[in-house]
Amino acid sequence: MDLFDVNGPLMNALRKLANIFLCNVMFCLLSLPVFTIGASLTALFTCMQAILANDEDDVIAKQFWRAFKQNFGQAAMLWLFCLAAFAFLGLYYMIVSRIGGMVGKLYLISFFMMCLLFLFGFQYLFPLQARYKNKVKYTIKNAWLLSIAAFPWTLLSIALVVGAVYLSFFMDPNGANTAVFLWGVLGFGIVAYLNSIIFQKAFKLIDPEKLEPERHTAPAEAIFIDEEHMPDDRS
Repeated sequence: MDLFDVNGPLMNALRKLANIFLCNVMFCLLSLPVFTIGASLTALFTCMQAILANDEDDVIAKQFWRAFKQNFGQAAMLWLFCLAAFAFLGLYYMIVSRIGGMVGKLYLISFFMMCLLFLFGFQYLFPLQARYKNKVKYTIKNAWLLSIAAFPWTLLSIALVVGAVYLSFFMDPNGANTAVFLWGVLGFGIVAYLNSIIFQKAFKLIDPEKLEPERHTAPAEAIFIDEEHMPDDRS
């Protein structure tokens, strides 16, 4: 096979990399107002899941923008939920860090446990919003339930993010400027793409079509609640 065949593996990989680059740049630009970060994350995961499935549009920027607009309202509510959680954790830390002795250490342990618990569900919030049509409350519920049900994949996803941040900013503190540039060019997209590979394994636990293909609905005992596939008696 010709190495530079348009449909060959090399050109396919370069096409995916170019699309990840474009999505990464759009994510950074559309996240600048801060309150739009939720919609940007949702659009980013929408495109990464499409790229992974070879289902992206010819013009990936249009697909990103379409997902950004379609999910803006619910993604903004999810992001406000996250900001509220950040504020609570920050305030909690400010209070418990002033407590000394053994009691203070116990409170600090509880703070780190809450941070870890929040991170578990946060990993899935926007990928779920990108993949499924659902109410905000169900997306939040599903994110934390799925993080437990898919515990090994959750840990792997967290390790990927933590590892990427550590390699970028803490392994060589003098290279912070280079790290910021790399994240601005490809970092967010690459991490989201790799995480989408991991999340595919977790999503197999909750996809309605996988759970009950005859009726395309999740069974009553399933952890997953999907508004689009929900029977009338569960609305």
